[in-house]
Amino acid sequence: MLKENTKIFLCAWIEKEDYKFPNAFFWRLKMNNIKRTPIVILNFKTYLESTGKNAVKLAIASEKVAEETGINMVVAPQSPDIYQLSNQVNIPIFSQHIDAIDAGGHTGSTLVECVKEAGADGSLINHSEQRMKLADIDVAVKKLAEKNMVSVICTNNIQTSAAAATLKPDFVAIEPPELIGSGIPVSKAEPEVVEGTVDVIHEINPEISVLCGAGISTGDDMKAAMDLGADGVLLASGIILADDPKEALLNLVSKI
Repeated sequence: MLKENTKIFLCAWIEKEDYKFPNAFFWRLKMNNIKRTPIVILNFKTYLESTGKNAVKLAIASEKVAEETGINMVVAPQSPDIYQLSNQVNIPIFSQHIDAIDAGGHTGSTLVECVKEAGADGSLINHSEQRMKLADIDVAVKKLAEKNMVSVICTNNIQTSAAAATLKPDFVAIEPPELIGSGIPVSKAEPEVVEGTVDVIHEINPEISVLCGAGISTGDDMKAAMDLGADGVLLASGIILADDPKEALLNLVSKI
């Protein structure tokens, strides 16, 4: 019988090794694995501590935590680092952003086909540091779905979360921008925002998973988010800038 962590990474390994299965069953199996909750999405942003060789080290540490704990760990590096990470780890890799464009003359934009070929399994959309128009968010979600990739729409309040849910993403991540990087977790500072977001999203579409972001860094923070109804967390600096990112991740999931 396969070990549990072997099962977890089987589908990712299949695609990394370029074995192509025409049967849609294998795609569904892979997608269900990527969307498995509880989930931790680590946004690398553009810190030097998560760039280039440091990005590889951080991704490897994240994979080790996934193997040791069984928690679904996802990393979101800068676009130039996606390819090298996809050749180093088997945990899911998300792009930090994609643009609502088709292939052609769009210098400086991020094309979904490009990040997919580099090894990305999904993408963040509308992060507070990369805001998008609603129409463009809709296009981005659809493009990801067409490519069998996971979509994570970032929102800042209950109202925008409700709007995001109508677009049918895989995840909505609630992150009040004033709390991002503050060290003050939204699950404690504004618990009503998390609870309200979970309620309104599940009323619109119960299949959408809700993530909690902004200020999340400890096991207590993640437990509080899960207790409020979240399916996981989206975080960055609390782990990336820690003295020992692996230990910080282990602490993060220690109470789940």
